[in-house]
Amino acid sequence: MRATTAAGTGPGSSGSDDTGFWGHPRGLSTLFFTEFWERWGYYGMRSLLILFMRAPVESGGLGFDTVKASAIYGLYTAMVYMMSLPGGWIADRILGQRRSVMYGAFIISAGYLMLAVPSVTVFYVGLTTVIIGTGLLKPNISTIVGQLYGPQDQRRDAGFSIFYMGINMGAFFAPIFCGLVAREVNWRAGMALAGVGMVLGVAQYIYGWRHLGEAGLHPVKASPEEDSTQRRNLKLVIAAVVAIAAGCVLANQAGFLEITAQGLNAAAGTGLLVVTVGFFAWLLLAAQWTPEERKRILAIVVLFCASCVFWSVFEQAGSTLNLFAADRTDTQVFGWQYPPAWLQSLNGLFIWTLAPVFAWLWMRLGKREPSSPAKFAWGLVLVGCGFLVLVPPADVSIGGVRVSPLWLAATYLLHTFGELCLSPVGLSAITKLAPVRVVGLMMGVWFLSISIGNYMGGKASSFYESLPLPSLFGAVGAMAVVAGVVLAVFSRPITRLMGGVK
Repeated sequence: MRATTAAGTGPGSSGSDDTGFWGHPRGLSTLFFTEFWERWGYYGMRSLLILFMRAPVESGGLGFDTVKASAIYGLYTAMVYMMSLPGGWIADRILGQRRSVMYGAFIISAGYLMLAVPSVTVFYVGLTTVIIGTGLLKPNISTIVGQLYGPQDQRRDAGFSIFYMGINMGAFFAPIFCGLVAREVNWRAGMALAGVGMVLGVAQYIYGWRHLGEAGLHPVKASPEEDSTQRRNLKLVIAAVVAIAAGCVLANQAGFLEITAQGLNAAAGTGLLVVTVGFFAWLLLAAQWTPEERKRILAIVVLFCASCVFWSVFEQAGSTLNLFAADRTDTQVFGWQYPPAWLQSLNGLFIWTLAPVFAWLWMRLGKREPSSPAKFAWGLVLVGCGFLVLVPPADVSIGGVRVSPLWLAATYLLHTFGELCLSPVGLSAITKLAPVRVVGLMMGVWFLSISIGNYMGGKASSFYESLPLPSLFGAVGAMAVVAGVVLAVFSRPITRLMGGVK
C-alpha cells in the first residue's frame, strides 16, 4: 500500500474529484505556500550572498575578492542541491517525505538566523546548516506534489506549474525586502529576514498538514536484503566522509594542508563528478529494474545532462549577473539608487505572471503538447539566448558606461521562458519516470543536476574579472544554444525511451 501511495495512486493521491485549490487538490495550497517561504529564504539570501562577501569589512561585508566569493557561492549553491540526494534517500527509507520536509524547514530556519551573527565562523556554520536542511526539504516537497495526483490525472503538469508559481512568488518578493533591509540596516539583518520567512513557512506547513491526506506520510518499504545493503552502504559513506573531513582538519591544524575556499571548491567538483558517475553506474547496472524501467532511467540520464547545462547558465543570476547589475548597470530611478539585488526579483515576477499561462497552454494543447525532451530543448535555446542578448551592453560597459537595466530585464525574461519549458516539466517527468520504490531518491537525482549546474555556474563567474565580459557572455550563451539544438535533433528517440510518458 505504501509503495502504491508513493506512486500517486493510493490514499495519498486526492483524485480528480478534489478541486479545492484552483481546480487542483487542496493539499497543493499547503505545499505552494511552504515552498513560497522556503524560496523566500533561499532567494533572499542568494541575492545578497556574493555582494555581502565582496563588500568591504568597514561597510559590514566580509571583504573577500571576487574569485574567493565566487568559489564560496558556487560551493554553497552546489551543495544545497547535492544534499537532495541523501535527503531523498532518507525520506524514502526512514522518515517519509512529509516529515523530511518539516525537519528540513526547522533546520533551514536555524541556519538563516545564524547568518545574522557577526562572526565568519558562524557564517560558515550557518551556510552548512542551510545546506543540510534544504537537502531534506527540497526534493521531498516536490515528490509530495506528484503524489497528490493519480498516474492518469491530466492536471499533473499544470499542478507543477502552479506549484512553481509559488516558488517564484517567494523569489520575487524576497530580494526586494531583503535587499532593502540589507541596504537600510545592514547585510546581516537582510539575511536574517530570510530566516524569519522560513519560520512562517514552518508554521503554515504544520497548519496545512491535514490537507495532504497520506501523501508522503510513510517511507517506502524495501525488501529486507535491499534495505540492509543500502543502510550498510550509507554507514560506510558517512564514515568515509567523517574520516576525510577529520583528516583534513587535523592536517590543516598541523600545517600540512591549507584549506581554502578555492581548494574546497575544487574538491567539491571532484566529489560531484565521482558521485554522479558512480550513482548512474550503479543505477544502470542494478539488476532489480524491469526492461521498461531501465529504458526510462536512460531517459532520465539524458534529461539530467540537459538540466546540468541549463542550470549552469541560469543560476549565474546570483553571481555573474548579480555582479553585472552592481558594477555595470544603472540602478537609479529619479535620482534614487535602488539595491542591485532588486533586479533578482524580475525572474520571480515573470514566473509569477507567466506560469499560469504555460499551465493553461500545456492543457490546451492536449495531444499536441510537445514531449518533455522537446520542451527541454526549447529551454536550453532560450536560456542561451538570454546571455547572448547581454553581449552588446557588456561591450559598451567596458568603457565605464553603466547600461540600462532593460538589458538584464530582457535576459531574465528569456530565462523565464526557458525555465518554464524545463524546470516544472522536469519535476513532473521525474515523478512519472522514476521507479516507484526510489521516487524520492530519483527526485534527489534531479536536484543533483541543479547542483552540478550551480557548480559550473560558479566556476564561470570566477572569470568575471579575468575575461572580457562579451567573450564570457558569448561563450556561455553559445554553449546552451548548441546543447539545445543537439537535444532537439534526438528528442524523438529519447521520447521512445520514456515508454509512453510524455
